[in-house]
Amino acid sequence: MKDILLNPALDRLAVYAIFVSMAFYTVAFLTFAWHLSRLSSTKPKLRKTAVTLERAALSITILAFLFHAAGTVMRGIAAARVPWANMYEFSISGALVIVGIFLAAWFIREIRVIAVLVTGFALLVLGSAVSLFYVEVRTLMPALQSVWLVIHVAVAVLATAFFNIAAALSVAYLLRNAAWLNKSQLPIAKVAKRVLSVFPESKSLENIAYRFNVIGFILWTFTLVAGAIWAERAWHRFWGWDTKEVWTFIIWTIYAGYLHATATRGWTGARAVWLSLVGFAAVIFNFTIVNLFFKGLHVYSGLK
Repeated sequence: MKDILLNPALDRLAVYAIFVSMAFYTVAFLTFAWHLSRLSSTKPKLRKTAVTLERAALSITILAFLFHAAGTVMRGIAAARVPWANMYEFSISGALVIVGIFLAAWFIREIRVIAVLVTGFALLVLGSAVSLFYVEVRTLMPALQSVWLVIHVAVAVLATAFFNIAAALSVAYLLRNAAWLNKSQLPIAKVAKRVLSVFPESKSLENIAYRFNVIGFILWTFTLVAGAIWAERAWHRFWGWDTKEVWTFIIWTIYAGYLHATATRGWTGARAVWLSLVGFAAVIFNFTIVNLFFKGLHVYSGLK
């Protein structure tokens, strides 16, 4: 791959598209929050506007997603490869897949309640990407110039997206069952209780989160296997106790423990939800802390 294939001008347009998508995600986030406040209102007239607000927020999210997709695709074209070879590209691609899965699952009633969390998280990821992780388009190091970059990282992005949706549902579960809210007499606690009263039943949130975690675990297992195959092709060994390899296995172990505990040990409720969130925290740690502060063959932050 030669530098002449790179297109910095197109990359600048891609960044502009990402900024536009961030603006729409912000509006969508605020509109979804407004929708929840109206839906939980005690006044029938205000509740009637909730449906209109939800439709408007969904339309704005779709518009944000389209600009987001345009920015991600243009980044790939500008780099003359798939757009997930460093932290900036993984961030924008990962956030795109998360929102895409959320929109595809919109027909599931329990999913809609996490709209605020999903749009807020997408905004946070994109903000971090453009302000902290951005790097100009550049050629890949030899180890990354492989078809396994497409396979291995694409599946990792998908797995992370499913884990993220499950984590958002788990957070919704914890909010739905926050004991301190029931005891507190503060005005803000009363408002929060009224909003949380429109959330789906706790068991439904837990079951949907479990299903998303199952899909994420299957994809993460393939990520682990594909990574070992790629490592053998690049460095002539399947496993070398590299930091990224170790953390990928730790994440797999946590989610395996979660699935085992829920399926065979009867773990339900808060215990299972917290274990799910521990797994997603490990995913975030693997992407941020490991990439930024650890050395290893797998650390491809792209930052100097």
